[in-house]
Amino acid sequence: MKIVGLMSGTSYDGVDVVAAEFTAVGETLRMRPLGHRELGYDEELRERIGAVLPPNPTTIEAVCRLDNALGAVFADAAALGVALAGGHADMVVSPGQTVFHWVDGGTAHGTLQLGAPARVAARVGVPVLSDLRSADVAAGGQGAPLVPVFDALLLASGDPDAGRQHGGGAGGRPGGGGGPRGSADSGARAALNLGGIADLTVVAPDAPVLGYDVGPANALLDAAARRLLGRPCDTDGARAAAGRVHPGLLALLLAEPYYAAAPPKSTGKELFHPGYLDERLAGLGEPVAPDDVFATLTELTARTVAAACARHRVTEVVAAGGGVRNPTLWGRLAALTADRWVLRTTDELGVPAQAREAYAFALLGWLSWHGLPGALPSVTGARRAAVLGSWTPSGPPHRVTGQVPPRRLVVQR
Repeated sequence: MKIVGLMSGTSYDGVDVVAAEFTAVGETLRMRPLGHRELGYDEELRERIGAVLPPNPTTIEAVCRLDNALGAVFADAAALGVALAGGHADMVVSPGQTVFHWVDGGTAHGTLQLGAPARVAARVGVPVLSDLRSADVAAGGQGAPLVPVFDALLLASGDPDAGRQHGGGAGGRPGGGGGPRGSADSGARAALNLGGIADLTVVAPDAPVLGYDVGPANALLDAAARRLLGRPCDTDGARAAAGRVHPGLLALLLAEPYYAAAPPKSTGKELFHPGYLDERLAGLGEPVAPDDVFATLTELTARTVAAACARHRVTEVVAAGGGVRNPTLWGRLAALTADRWVLRTTDELGVPAQAREAYAFALLGWLSWHGLPGALPSVTGARRAAVLGSWTPSGPPHRVTGQVPPRRLVVQR
């Protein structure tokens, strides 16, 4: 079946669009990428998204207007995806834009994504799967990250027992895949996403799949760019490359309790928002040159990611997300991981680094269509593996023919 996957992450700079064809052969699922595109948000829409994110005050009216504005963009993105699929798709996965992820005391109580899925369904005329996180939250999970099921399948070795799930998941076992063979197969392998938030998936022989949000990747860097440069980002990490790490600021940032918390855990801009950076800079009690702020934030991401990889004794890290296109961040990661593990991108596995999450959501759509769980309890901490998402208009179609439309209703007594 052909599936269109959409993704708008915590950087909220636009929608990644992919189309893929999935074919199941026994326990192996084959994915044929059909193309990917990026559909950027205009500055006005980015400002509207930022205006409703915590800790900013907002109104129900603003949320409603934004929901429908995002729905119009996602509808355009879905139409583009259908074109990539050759003019026909069986379904669209439109998870929406996360504007709030309610985590208190390490427990997720709710989550909210905007994107008016009915507008998407009306535009493309096929079922749309949305609201993918809520089912896992209802089952006691974090609702994030959800991409580890894709990572586990992608990184699984030829060993049918590699990466076997204990406690549920996609068919109970994210195995049977086509991951590369070699020395990396003898130990834990990791998939890393460097989006607004850095998240890690760890796949090890004879162990449950592990995955969690490590901390900020681009979230604080982009916040600093808006505060200090009046631009959406530090292009190519140029300002970070020109600066020096400020030891005091780095120590203050590394003292964040989130890093020491044990998984399962998830986070986002409800914690790592512009005000968070403002408070740390103010708490330092001394000025920091802008370039040094960028250098320090880059070092924060590189160190927290490297520490997480070291903790799990990985032998290989396969990375994706916008952060891999930042040569300063990538270079610092490479320096910290030299001679410790292999570092490469998902492009080498046939998955474009910028589109990995959109392809992952397309896979989650395939699982939900077939009634299979897409969240891994070993990752999210849920009591059970949940089938994800809500369908618009009606989910997998059940064709009923020959029924005459009714013209009246009679109540029997």
